[in-house]
Order: sequence, then C-alpha cells, then structure tokens
Amino acid sequence: MTKARATSIGFVAVLLWALLALFTVGSAPVPPFLLNAIGFAIGGSLGIVWVLSTGQMATLRQVPWQVYLFGTVGLFGYHALYFSALRIAPAAEAGLIAYLWPLLIVLFSGFLPGERLKSGHIIGALIGFSGATIILAKDGLNLQSGAATGYGLAMLCAITWSLYSVLSRQMGKVPTAAVAVFCVATSALSLLAHLTFEQTVWPTDNIGWAAVIGLGLGPVGLAFYVWDVGVKRGDIQLLGVASYAAPLLSTLALIIAGYAAASWPLLLSAGLVAGGAALAARASATKNQ
Repeated sequence: MTKARATSIGFVAVLLWALLALFTVGSAPVPPFLLNAIGFAIGGSLGIVWVLSTGQMATLRQVPWQVYLFGTVGLFGYHALYFSALRIAPAAEAGLIAYLWPLLIVLFSGFLPGERLKSGHIIGALIGFSGATIILAKDGLNLQSGAATGYGLAMLCAITWSLYSVLSRQMGKVPTAAVAVFCVATSALSLLAHLTFEQTVWPTDNIGWAAVIGLGLGPVGLAFYVWDVGVKRGDIQLLGVASYAAPLLSTLALIIAGYAAASWPLLLSAGLVAGGAALAARASATKNQ
C-alpha cells in the first residue's frame, strides 16, 4: 500500500467523524456512556466478523497484551475524558480545547523516526485550528474560573488522542484487526461506566435507533479501523491538519439535516481549513522530495 493511499484511507475517518454530532443529536436521549457502549459493541462486532472471515484470529493471539491495553486506554480514555469535560465545563470552550489534538499530532509527529516537521505543517495546523475555532466557538467563548477542572480534562483528552495516534505509528507491525479488540474492551468499560454513573434511557423512535446504529457503523466503528491504517502507513502530519475539516463538515451535516442554520462564519471557516490543509499538503510534498 502506498503512503498516499494510506493517507486517503485515514481521511475517511475524518469524514465519518463529521457525522458524530448529527448521529449524537439524533440518538437523544440515550446517555453518553450507554451510547458509547452500544456504538463500540457494534464497531467491535463488525471487526470480529472481519477477523474471522479473513482468518486473522491466530494473528490476534500473537499481539502482546500491552498493545491491547494501549489501544483500550486510547479509545476509552479519550471518550471518557471528553464526556467528563463537557459535563463539567461549558461545551463550546471544552470542545475547543479538546480539539487541539490535530495540532498536537502535527507537533508530536516531529519526534517520530524518519519524519520531518516543516514550518508549513505547523502554520497549516494553526490556520486549520483557527478555522475550527470559528465553528466551535461561533456563539462566543466565556471561560469560567470554576470550570478549571473541566478545561484540564479537555486538555488531557486532546493529549490522549494525539499520543494514541502518534504512538500507533510506532506499532506499524500490529495488525489493524487488533482495533476490534480495542473496540470490544472500550464497549465493556463504557457499559461499566454507564451502570455506575448513568440511568438507562433507550431511543424513543426508529430515527433514534438508526442514529445509534449509524454511530456504531461509522464514527465509533469503521472510523477507528481506517484511522489506524492512516496513522501507521500514511502521512500523519497531513492527516493531523486535515482533521480540522471534521468540525466544519460536522456543521455542514447538521445544516443539511435541518439541525443548524448556514452562516458567514461557516464560509470563513471553510476557507481557513482548506487553506491550512493545502499548506500542509505542500509541506508534505516538498518534504518527500
């Protein structure tokens, strides 16, 4: 598989994560950890079916338990920190801090063997972050001193996912099929968290169930498998910058579905995200020459 193809496959995860907000809204009033448990159970089940159909079960038995622990901490840790941050701190502010992970991926990737971090990557990531800021903070920011714990959790959330993504590249020999085990373990931990902290509430109609199933098939299912391919074999710096397209595409999906209205900040954000990605792409092209 070529690096360009792996990068393209990795970007599919960004497209799928753009549906996360839409499906989450549609799945109300299901509480977060229960939604996580169901979604990852679906995503993990699909992975297990794929593993069995391709005869990779023996390969999974050879994967060290430390790798499974690493993957589970990455997937469950990110979502647990994210949900907790948004419960403690204002959603817009906490979400913006949490969405520092693409920038951190770009920066951390510079320490990987064989990778060259160029100024175009950093500038492109900053431009992309400014575009994401316009979308995520379109209703204004109001940092509250009493929400410091929530902001801290949001920062830990960003660090967790960026480190998971960057360190995954160091595990290039670990098969992507291992993500199925990550998903199943994350589902189990999410169910435990749900039983401990939440009340069980199921979808109230067919649209709600469709949204829950959609989450499991896409944003918390297939997305993690294709992301694994991208960060291990693709251009991780370009993927980091391109990830800022997720909040923009997420807003577009909400507008198309009738959950949000179009506005001029959306156009400005689109230009900044596209410009940042283009700058990073140019830096990647010159890096490889």
